[in-house]
Amino acid sequence: MPVVVVAVLPVKPESADSAREILTKAVAAVHDEPGCELYALHETDGKFIFVEQWADGDALKAHSSTPTMAAMFSDIGPHLDGAPEIIMATPVPAGDPAKGRLVR
Repeated sequence: MPVVVVAVLPVKPESADSAREILTKAVAAVHDEPGCELYALHETDGKFIFVEQWADGDALKAHSSTPTMAAMFSDIGPHLDGAPEIIMATPVPAGDPAKGRLVR
């Protein structure tokens, strides 16, 4: 069963450019990880938001312990304006199957 993650990282206003550089650097490496179905970075109002989908809990667990994630969180730490909020969820199929979930 796929696992969806929404990760919200609040950043200091003066750190937006540095944070964007740190976070975008990690994206390509994560895209190559086994089980990564979606890993998309978004930005709004002083927050960076990852919307992720993993093939299963094992893929997400493996992702969480990669050197890429360790480096990203080490580098982004000084730029954060509060703790990241990490939300994990499982899809609830509803409505049109093509529109009611992230990955078909």
